Amino acid sequence: MPADECVLEVAGRGIAVTSPSKVFFSERGETKLDLVRYYLAVAEPLLRVAGGRPTLMQRFPHGAEGSSFFQKRVPETAPGWLQTTIVSTPNGTTSRALVLADMAHVVWAVNLACLGFHVWPHVHDRPDVADELRLDLDPQPGVEFDEVRAAAGELRQLLDELGIEGYPKTTGNRGLHVYVRLEPRWDSYEVRAAAVAVARELERRRPELITAAWWKEERGRRVFVDYNQNAPHKTVFGAWSVRARPGGQVSAPLTWDELEAVHPDELTIATVPERLAAQGDPWEEINEQPQSLEPLLELHQSDRAAGLMDAPWPPVYPKQPDEPPRVAPSRARKDG
Repeated sequence: MPADECVLEVAGRGIAVTSPSKVFFSERGETKLDLVRYYLAVAEPLLRVAGGRPTLMQRFPHGAEGSSFFQKRVPETAPGWLQTTIVSTPNGTTSRALVLADMAHVVWAVNLACLGFHVWPHVHDRPDVADELRLDLDPQPGVEFDEVRAAAGELRQLLDELGIEGYPKTTGNRGLHVYVRLEPRWDSYEVRAAAVAVARELERRRPELITAAWWKEERGRRVFVDYNQNAPHKTVFGAWSVRARPGGQVSAPLTWDELEAVHPDELTIATVPERLAAQGDPWEEINEQPQSLEPLLELHQSDRAAGLMDAPWPPVYPKQPDEPPRVAPSRARKDG
């Protein structure tokens, strides 16, 4: 065996980890092998939420502070046992993506310098059904995390009123995600419509704090509810995944009560395994009672009946029925 390689037994397979001592995170000096050990420490909750799902691999060959690239297709040199599936991108092209079938697949990808995983909202054999609603609270410049917490509190109250259980996590950066596990009944267009309804209702309730505005020039110093994270074929940075930051921050699941007591920067590959061992998985019950999207679709239908058009889509998507013009308001005024 080469001196710069070690082999780990993972899920019944020998997985080679090359350059295990290469530093990936400069703040504390964690290596590629430390990153592998982190993922093995969170294996059970990771597979609970990401197991069986396709993932888009983002590779950082020079560590968290180096350049990266997205590997949209599993390389031809991949081992024969690797599980893959065909996925579509927003512009309609297809590719062969890795499925996070077990921890051997995870470690294989980490060895390719994948720090974290951008996960599709469906299991590999049901691409037509989105079983996750992903509500992204995205703080705009100048917004502090206390304000993100406040926006999350408003979202929790809305979901509680509708009888929907949401599961919060940090993004690994400045924002928060709230996931809802859905019954396998709706496609991504319907799930996105529900997210639009959430964004608009939260903006109505707290317009000084929360915005549904797609155009950055209209968002101001507020928390943007990015409904387009639920658009078809869109991936979102997964729970338990590690961000490309010097401190190795994790997109860490939390309980709602914990949200008031922790800061995202504290949740790293050095601290999250200890928290998990001491407190358990905050999302342990996420799969036990899949929920209905109907209350949010009724809210969406109420908005449409009141005369609201569809919300804007990202430019990579075909023009949608009843979508507003894809022109920033300031430019539309100028052109007009």
